[in-house]
Amino acid sequence: MWDYIIPIVTLLVGAVGGFFAGVYYLRKQIENMQNNPEMLAQMAKKMGYNMNKQQMQKAQQMMKKQKFRR
Repeated sequence: MWDYIIPIVTLLVGAVGGFFAGVYYLRKQIENMQNNPEMLAQMAKKMGYNMNKQQMQKAQQMMKKQKFRR
């Protein structure tokens, strides 16, 4: 019986832990992009957008308005 319970519990704990670690990492990256316009430009370029300075400033302002809670 324990041969089935332990792997299932381990899988669930790993999935939940991985989810929260991913959320934490994503929030940190977004916070870094707020302060670093080069990171924001790099992300936009990877998505296929070329942003000029005005668009970059507008995107940074929008991100700063967002509240990222911990």
